[in-house]
Amino acid sequence: MSYNFNQIEKKWQEYWAKNQTFKAKNNSEKPKYYVLDMFPYPSGAGLHVGHPLGYIASDIYARFKRHKGFNVLHPQGYDSFGLPAEQYAIQTGQHPAITTEANIKRYREQLDQIGFSFDWSREVRTSEPNYYRWTQWIFIQLFESWYDFEADKARPITELEKIFAAEGNSGVNAACDEDVAEFTATEWNGSSSEEKQEQLLKYRLTYLAETEVNWCPQLGTVLANDEIVNGVSERGGYPVIRKKMTQWSMRISAYAERLLQGLDKIDWTESLKESQRNWIGKSVGALVEFNIQDSEFKIPVFTTRPDTIYGVTFMTLAPEHDLVQKITTPEHKAEVDAYIEATAKRSERDRMADVKTISGVFTGAYAEHPFTKEPVPIWIGDYVLAGYGTGAVMAVPCGDQRDYDFAKHFDLPIRNIFKDVDISEEAYSGKEGTVIANSDFLNDLEYKEALNKAILELEKIGQGRGKTNYRLRDAVFSRQRYWGEPFPAYYVNGLPQMIEKEHLPLRLPEVEKYLPTETGEPPLGNASVWAWDIEKNEVVENEKIDHKTVYPLELNTMPGWAGSSWYLFRYMDAGNETEFVSEEAQKYWENVDLYIGGSEHATGHLLYSRFWTKFLYDRGMLTVDEPFKKLINQGMILGTSAFVYRLEGENKFVSKNLSEAHNVQPIHVDVSLVNASDELDIEGFKNWRPEFSDAEFITEDGKYIVGREVEKMSKSKYNVVNPDDICEDYGADTLRMYEMFLGPLEQAKPWNTAGITGVHNFLKKLWKLYHKGENFEVSEEKASAESLKSLHKTIKKVAEDIENFSFNTSVSTFMICVNELTAQKCNSREVLEPLAILIAPYAPHIAEELWEKLGHDTSVATAEYPVFEEKYLVESTKEYPISFNGKMRFTLELPMDMSKEEIEKTVLANEKTQQQLNGREPKKVIVVPGKIVNIVG
Repeated sequence: MSYNFNQIEKKWQEYWAKNQTFKAKNNSEKPKYYVLDMFPYPSGAGLHVGHPLGYIASDIYARFKRHKGFNVLHPQGYDSFGLPAEQYAIQTGQHPAITTEANIKRYREQLDQIGFSFDWSREVRTSEPNYYRWTQWIFIQLFESWYDFEADKARPITELEKIFAAEGNSGVNAACDEDVAEFTATEWNGSSSEEKQEQLLKYRLTYLAETEVNWCPQLGTVLANDEIVNGVSERGGYPVIRKKMTQWSMRISAYAERLLQGLDKIDWTESLKESQRNWIGKSVGALVEFNIQDSEFKIPVFTTRPDTIYGVTFMTLAPEHDLVQKITTPEHKAEVDAYIEATAKRSERDRMADVKTISGVFTGAYAEHPFTKEPVPIWIGDYVLAGYGTGAVMAVPCGDQRDYDFAKHFDLPIRNIFKDVDISEEAYSGKEGTVIANSDFLNDLEYKEALNKAILELEKIGQGRGKTNYRLRDAVFSRQRYWGEPFPAYYVNGLPQMIEKEHLPLRLPEVEKYLPTETGEPPLGNASVWAWDIEKNEVVENEKIDHKTVYPLELNTMPGWAGSSWYLFRYMDAGNETEFVSEEAQKYWENVDLYIGGSEHATGHLLYSRFWTKFLYDRGMLTVDEPFKKLINQGMILGTSAFVYRLEGENKFVSKNLSEAHNVQPIHVDVSLVNASDELDIEGFKNWRPEFSDAEFITEDGKYIVGREVEKMSKSKYNVVNPDDICEDYGADTLRMYEMFLGPLEQAKPWNTAGITGVHNFLKKLWKLYHKGENFEVSEEKASAESLKSLHKTIKKVAEDIENFSFNTSVSTFMICVNELTAQKCNSREVLEPLAILIAPYAPHIAEELWEKLGHDTSVATAEYPVFEEKYLVESTKEYPISFNGKMRFTLELPMDMSKEEIEKTVLANEKTQQQLNGREPKKVIVVPGKIVNIVG
């Protein structure tokens, strides 16, 4: 019977769907295990072979854990809000919901075809109203909360109101806006309702504020830093500028220290933890206030080196700093404005990375040194960022290389305040052992003592204090898009009010156009029915807005990370209509035991998800404060691109080995037009695109050989391999095993379709073990010692490999095992039945078919994992090298428990020994049990 993989795979995929084989229970006597993938954004292009890599790994682990007796939750869903669907809607006029649904259908077909053990009964889609009602609800909880640094947790805003009413805000240590003024209980109680709301907005965990954002005019929206590459939008490659806008923000900075501390109790790679630590960026130092000469303004500066304050020779502000326009003198205004405009076109990431370009402009204003009272010129420079620290730097060129380079470039003074240190060539950044000089009361003090004394003296004169600072900024939460979660907020006299929980979800309205309005409002500004009636508690026509009972709704939508920050908890209780997750379900599943996804989410998604989890824990809605216990980043499967070489200015192509002698332009060509020998299908190429229909070719022996290069798999590089084709030609089990066989999970590795035949042949060889000719035939006889040894070696190695996520070495182990069993002509049930279970996590379809043929009427997925028994690996015999006068002549297999005398007697009686001795009596027989026999004489 031949291995008909297409038929087998279709059969078992239908079986799993019909019987809901992988549906998890929320209550079980078994221990729980929660395996989660970073869920996909369903694009129109569908999956290529690089996408399933992490899913295959997580699926192997989930299946393995089921075999080991765990109640496994392994769900899947779709991150279905987002910019690509909206851009497609803008281009075609088709509603994003329609294209998203079509894309999801395509993804589901492909995922099912690969045989994943997902519990589809818990599927979530972030764009479904029954899902985003709870995203809106979480937003409301954030709005109704504040962060108490004394309790080190979020608390209800109603408790803060009680504190204000009883004692004012002077004793409150909270995360809040920097411009909060002190007030007494009397002043609070005498305030109007609107004044109280304005004050509370300065403390809420989600709040409205004018924020510096990345604005993309062509896309008409704000972009997160990770949506920008080399100063342009990742989507479309459009220019991005910095501008100020009133936005919803999340006070994630309140959780900075807890986000840092939490890294110590989760099982993530050190490199991933380090990425988060760097992003959070904890610094300990001082906040120093510089007065501006002839002005009421002051410049606060955060520094980790207050001990170097006497080395300050100028100050640099971020070009977008609030004070720049206020302090710039008239004669410098034109130059400053031009510099600000130029800087706005560069992303923060580009500015941070560019250490070579030195640029800046003098504002004409001067600050006053806190101690010497000397005038300090104030410059602006794009190496200073408004979003980091206070957006201002007290420049100490002798101790900071960027300040040093800036000072050299603009011929500014460099004052040396380090004893016995040469700064003629570069700045000195050392700390330990550094002695301060030329610094009045700090002279001759070492670094730590000088730092503490500087802070003390700054506090005495009221111009500074010790401070811990974090690089982590509050997260901008507004997007000027249509295809996103609507904010559950309406505005009364310009102040936000929340819609009550029972009236959620606030559904996206219909709009005629998905572009911003002519007056620059977000796309929701095009909606004619987008106002909130507080009496009817429903959305009504805009024309009914009277600011008495009907009010305007928020026009921005939430960012993509809103829905993905908490989806792991919705999977626990996806059908719950009254709660985002029940207490019972949350207590049972707790959090994710294993999370697998791409490293590109190291800072954005993972930080936001950790933040939301900690917040929901603070408010008693979750029992855990970390979402993901163990996290693994899978590497990327790279494409092997193909290139043809066009002669400059001609429609003539020269073969690779001849191209070096010509002036050529390499052009990507669809890899489907190239065979395993790198030969181009010339006629196929001519038919591929109209401009190549009359192309001419200079070949090598009648063949056109393409160039090859390994790079990211991408539609634009024509190097995408469709998993549908692999499944059709070789089967899903082959695809799964081959992707694991390519190399370690965490590493990038190139795809090579030519190598897939080896894995496919292995599966055919496995299939033959269970068959004699066309007939399924498994013996009930006891297996040989050799076969049991092969089996138990495999049980031990594969179980260890899975626990260590070394899936590539597992595949090699299977191949060795099947080769050994084939050579042993093993067809014993005692070996072949457990082998079917071992292979099931990797190649589930063939395993199910063999399991059924072995006489079982339940899925192999429910079978208990084979138990490794050491006794089968203990050698019962030893192959002794038999030597004569030190030269090995033959080998002899003898029992391991033979005594020295028995070994000697058996060897001497052997026919081959007698031939070697040829009638002679040996002088001596040396026997080392378990090692050698040497006959002398």
